Amino acid sequence: MPTTQNTIAFRRCIPMTTLLLALSGCGGLARIDHRIDNLTLDRSALLGTEAATPDRRFRIGPVEDVERSAQYTRQPPTRNPDTRDLFYVQADAARLEAQAVEARLDRYYSESLGIPLESIGYREDMATEDLPPPPPIPDNVLVLDLSAVLAQSQRTAREFLDAQEDYILSAIGLLRERHLWGPRLFNDTTVQVSGRGDQGTFDSALAIINELRLTQRLPSGGDVAARWIVNATEQLRSAATEDYRQSSELVFDASLPLLRGAGSVARDDLIQAERNLVYAARAFEDFRRDFVVNIASTYFGLLQQAASIRNQQEQLRNLRQTLERQRARQQAGEIALFEISITESQVLSTSNSLQSSYERYVLALDSFKIRLGLDPSTPVALAPLDLELNDPVATPTEAAQLALLYRLDLQTTRDRVLDARRAVANSRNNLLPDLNATAQVGLPTDPNQDQAGLAFDPDSLRYQAGLRFSLPLDRETERLSLRSNQIALERALRNFERSRDQVVVEARSRLRNIEVARFQLILAERQVQINELRLEEQRIREDEITPQQLVDTLAELLNARNARDAAVTDLRVAILQYLRDTGQLRIGRDGEVLPLPGMNTISGPNNP
Repeated sequence: MPTTQNTIAFRRCIPMTTLLLALSGCGGLARIDHRIDNLTLDRSALLGTEAATPDRRFRIGPVEDVERSAQYTRQPPTRNPDTRDLFYVQADAARLEAQAVEARLDRYYSESLGIPLESIGYREDMATEDLPPPPPIPDNVLVLDLSAVLAQSQRTAREFLDAQEDYILSAIGLLRERHLWGPRLFNDTTVQVSGRGDQGTFDSALAIINELRLTQRLPSGGDVAARWIVNATEQLRSAATEDYRQSSELVFDASLPLLRGAGSVARDDLIQAERNLVYAARAFEDFRRDFVVNIASTYFGLLQQAASIRNQQEQLRNLRQTLERQRARQQAGEIALFEISITESQVLSTSNSLQSSYERYVLALDSFKIRLGLDPSTPVALAPLDLELNDPVATPTEAAQLALLYRLDLQTTRDRVLDARRAVANSRNNLLPDLNATAQVGLPTDPNQDQAGLAFDPDSLRYQAGLRFSLPLDRETERLSLRSNQIALERALRNFERSRDQVVVEARSRLRNIEVARFQLILAERQVQINELRLEEQRIREDEITPQQLVDTLAELLNARNARDAAVTDLRVAILQYLRDTGQLRIGRDGEVLPLPGMNTISGPNNP
């Protein structure tokens, strides 16, 4: 039947549509991830072989049916029961006794930490006959030293994952812009029915138009395109007479700006996207350095808190031993009863401070686990640190020069000034008149054939070329943009100058902080020695020393030890901050701090 033949002919007109639909789904996200990996590797390599690249595998999977239905619910349920549906259990008097409360607190803290409270801040060099080592740490406890903490932060810390995604998004932006500048293939299929009435009689036609086009932007501006247009039309009322027409045409278009929009200004979006990815690589590496310093500083602070707890435990043990001896002396009539109350009061005060220190430590450790991306219920024990960095030898001027030379953020700020200058030059280009050259060549099929297929007829070739000139009679918006970009350039210059000066101040300050921290550590260690000798002498002459004097000595010794531990922490942090703020800190791919040539790590006894 003719109608069946015409239907088959219509299907022949659009075979490319199905093919292109199939091709459009090929590749998938795996190909995108591969291109992103290659791009970030290339940009990070500009920073050196030690610079890291994002290593992300996204966990977005199929949505469960329950979640799929819930995400479209207009009124999500809220759980907020009435008072009558709640119940409050009130403690009895026995539960409120001091010993019961203290026992519960100790149990809570021990269960939260996963280790005995005696293990907090413990080091092997502390073991003595009077102080045996605590029970071993259970196998289910995650023991983290500094290297493990830094490696864990590079894998699961939410801040780090956010920074990785920022880097990846910049790479995606560049890939998107590069795609716009590459050859792009499109296919449009239009099916339409048209009709025209004549004295109540309507003639209807069915038309299928398929356009396959390939476009390419030109580096100096403008674009070229190649199109294959297939037009198939059938008069519906005269289908029996096989009134069916099909034709196609190859069309080549070109448009080229000669003044406004010509030259490098046409590639500005691509240039900026390429530069932005370099900035993103610098920002990611800068973030890694800052993040390692922050994580290490928090780790040092937790070790300091643990050392403070250990010092308080030692003080409480000494006070209780002193109290036992004083009670024996009181029973022997050597001291008055009221003198014992001084030590008893100090025992209660120290016990109260120790419980508060437990709470602060558990809370700080839980917050640290959250920052590392760990489950807060995961039992974690921090291993003592036995590595130290040498103090640097430099002058404030030398530190400032290093920072001006190596700081990645300052280099980006400097390059932002060049971006602003380029924006001003582009704005000046936008004030030029428009002068565009256009050309088009069409190669149709034989117009004398109703079903021409692919029989293109060179004798029917058509072409046109021309120039279009437009005077800049209205460039007010462009002039305003030029002035805005000039102001932005002034701001970029001031921002660079401010950043440069701030970098100099920070570098000098970091060097001075090391000297201050070292001086404070020297004094604190001397204070510990003085108070330890003072305590030793008072114990030898305990019969001649009043309880108040002994309590004061123990308090001074506790303060001196805490000050020493704080000075150790301050010195460690100050050295890392100096390396970071002078641009000399180098971080390995697993987050470890890489020693520089000439820098030695000092291995010694387990430091707090």
